[in-house]
Amino acid sequence: MLQSNYLPWKGVFDMIHRVDLFVFCEHVQYTKKDWRNRNKILTSNGPLWITVPVKSKNRRNQLIYQAEIFHESYWQMQHFKSFQSNYARAPFYKEYKWIIEDIYLSRKWKNLSNLNIYTTKLISNVLGIKTKFINSLDLNCKGKKDDMIIDVCKNLNADYFLSGPAARNYIDSRKFKDEKIILDYMKYEYPEYNQLHKPFNHFVTILDLIFNCGDNSPYYIWGWRRNL
Repeated sequence: MLQSNYLPWKGVFDMIHRVDLFVFCEHVQYTKKDWRNRNKILTSNGPLWITVPVKSKNRRNQLIYQAEIFHESYWQMQHFKSFQSNYARAPFYKEYKWIIEDIYLSRKWKNLSNLNIYTTKLISNVLGIKTKFINSLDLNCKGKKDDMIIDVCKNLNADYFLSGPAARNYIDSRKFKDEKIILDYMKYEYPEYNQLHKPFNHFVTILDLIFNCGDNSPYYIWGWRRNL
C-alpha cells in the first residue's frame, strides 16, 4: 500500500537523493513543535514522540541556527534507551546500532542545527546518497519565502528547484518561470515494509526503516519506482 501524506523522514532523504545539491535553510524562523526537534519511534503501544528540548529564550525572533538545546536534560540517554528498548529485536539493529551510539553516546549536542545537519549527512551516507550539502548561512541570501528561494538558486547557478508539497501555499510559480528555474514538487508515496509492530506506520523515524530493512532500505525510499 502506498501513502501520499506528509512524510518528513523518508521524504527528506528521497528529496536529497533526487538532487545534486541540498541546501540546509538555517537562517529562517525557528518554529515550535515542528519536525526539527522531534521525531517518532514505533513501539508496541503505537508511535511515540521523542523530543530534543530547545531553550525557549527569544523563540519568537529566533532563527533556526540560533536554537540552543537545553543541555541540562538527559534527553540523549533517554533517546538512546528508547531506541534500544523498542528496536533491539529488529533484524538489522545490531548491525546499525552504531548510528545511535554515534549520535547519542559519542557527542554532546548544544545546538539544534548542528545536530540536524550532522544526522542528516550521517543517514545520507548510510543510505548511499552522494548529494552535496551546503548551509544557507554560507550564502548571501536575500528576501523571504519564494523570493529567498529564488535568490538561493541564483547564488548557486541552479536551474532546477525541488520542493516539498507544503510550499505550494506560498510559492508563486510565475516567479520561477520568469527566472528560468524549473520548479518541481515532491510526491510522497512509499511502499510498506516489515515493521516490528502492527498496524504499519509511515510517520516514524528513518531509523525504523534502517533497523528493519538494513542495506535494502533505499529500495523502500526510491528503488521501488524502478519497477513501475
